[in-house]
Amino acid sequence: MSTHFNFEHFQHMTPLNGDNIWSYILDRHAGSIGVKRRKPALENLERIFGATFRLANDVGFRAMSLRDLCRETGLSMGGLYGYIASKDQLAEMIEDVVCHATREMPPVFSHVAVPLDRLEALIRASIYLSEILQPWFYFVYMDSRVLQAEQRSMAKNSELYVQTLIADVIAEIEPRPAGNPTLLAAHCLALFQDWYVKRWKYRAAKVHVDDFADSVVLAVRSYLGPAAP
Repeated sequence: MSTHFNFEHFQHMTPLNGDNIWSYILDRHAGSIGVKRRKPALENLERIFGATFRLANDVGFRAMSLRDLCRETGLSMGGLYGYIASKDQLAEMIEDVVCHATREMPPVFSHVAVPLDRLEALIRASIYLSEILQPWFYFVYMDSRVLQAEQRSMAKNSELYVQTLIADVIAEIEPRPAGNPTLLAAHCLALFQDWYVKRWKYRAAKVHVDDFADSVVLAVRSYLGPAAP
């Protein structure tokens, strides 16, 4: 598989996308979701999570109540309880989606022998995945700080997983780039997190996700590549 794929190509290889994400949630939480008719369950899950992201952006997840969610979705409280028991469970489901998608991608590129090429593939995949799941990534980044300690830990561990993965690849590059691999990985992470945290900035400038990914890859390769000082 080429490591120079674009967003269109990535959409055919990503583990989660806008079409199958609701099926993943329904199957993943089948034991706790009481609604068994699949079609309405999938439709209502899309409504619930879409409303959650809107309310989290408007009033903040901490201030949002389940009654707010009922009003936004048009579901009764009993209907909502058929899918979630609490806000904590809702947040846990969101974090699970991000964690699953993040951990499913690296094995796809494990066969890439050249470290810089593997790093490019991981960076592109991370940016493109956050484009597909932008509200989910944004929620975990912005709202995890108001969650319970266990859920905050889950969000931190997910980010550290990606950072460690990148650091390990950087440590394989020869000649060895100047700098600590862990810090260099943190800088790489910050570069592509900007895409989903400050999406408004790039939307206003009409920057396409492929242009952003190309720019990040160019910056990383320019510093970490063999020609770097």
